[in-house]
Amino acid sequence: MPSAATHAPIAAADWLRRRWLHLLGDLARPLVRRRELRVTLMFSAMICTALAATLVAPLWLLILGPLLWGVPHLVSDLRYLVIRTGYHRRPLLWLVAGAPLLWVGLGGGLVWGFVGAALAAACARARLAPRLLAVGLLALGGAGFVVMGRLGDVAFAHAHNFIAVALWWLWRPRSGRLHWLPLALLVAASLFLLSDAALWLAQHSGGLAWFAGRMGPDYQVWRLSPGVAPDLALRLVLLFCFAQSIHYAVWLQLLPDEDRQRATPPTFRASYEDLRADFGGPGLAIAGLLALGIAVWAAFDLMHASHGYFRMARFHGHLEVMAGALLLLERSRR
Repeated sequence: MPSAATHAPIAAADWLRRRWLHLLGDLARPLVRRRELRVTLMFSAMICTALAATLVAPLWLLILGPLLWGVPHLVSDLRYLVIRTGYHRRPLLWLVAGAPLLWVGLGGGLVWGFVGAALAAACARARLAPRLLAVGLLALGGAGFVVMGRLGDVAFAHAHNFIAVALWWLWRPRSGRLHWLPLALLVAASLFLLSDAALWLAQHSGGLAWFAGRMGPDYQVWRLSPGVAPDLALRLVLLFCFAQSIHYAVWLQLLPDEDRQRATPPTFRASYEDLRADFGGPGLAIAGLLALGIAVWAAFDLMHASHGYFRMARFHGHLEVMAGALLLLERSRR
């Protein structure tokens, strides 16, 4: 049962959703019954919303997004990539992938994430040929990022935002073609953000002129597109801002919907009980304290709170690579 602190907001959220579905009337029925349609519309709406917000207030999104949604999305990462997949019950994976992942989380080099992913792929429950191919590709990718030096870390940060989309696509077999609509919209929005028109809109909206806590446009260019020509650097900042928002949307809304056995969505209370069953009360309490601690820290020192979160979250992009390799190799088993 939800605690007293969580019961009221969960009950209020369920009541609001019931009222919303009642107001929609007959339009709500296909959205409730057809997951493919619901996810397609939700994903498309998220892409449009993220694109508009990126053009109007990109620095707000870059700074506040991780502080608000970072810890919940890490919880979702661990839930769906480790617990719901059952990988936490395979000791060999703890041994070959856990140690490199821990070292990356403690500040180790980017290459160790690829080492862990390659070892995990070698231990996948799949035929030998695909495993060898995956190990070779991961080794090649890791070597490429290492050769790039610091730019490799930046490139990986950009790429990992889209890994979540690939995992969403891989998560379950697709019986229709509706999922191609948000994917096409995502590609179109990404290409648009690299255009002169997107940069002009972002500059004239005032979003790139906003400055706070020493984390203005120059800082974001240094962090996300170092050594790149100024105009292209700002476009890459816009693209990262948009892709980061989509990354959070996938983990917090889309993938949970895809993972459920039933096509119809559960109540918020049922979703909370499922989350509690996966993590337990102490696990959720720790996550809540981490989120609260980062929020309080940000109120006093925005930049250092942001840096602290990203240091804590450094492991999760590599976890996504490892789990993605396993999911792809073991897709027929799932």
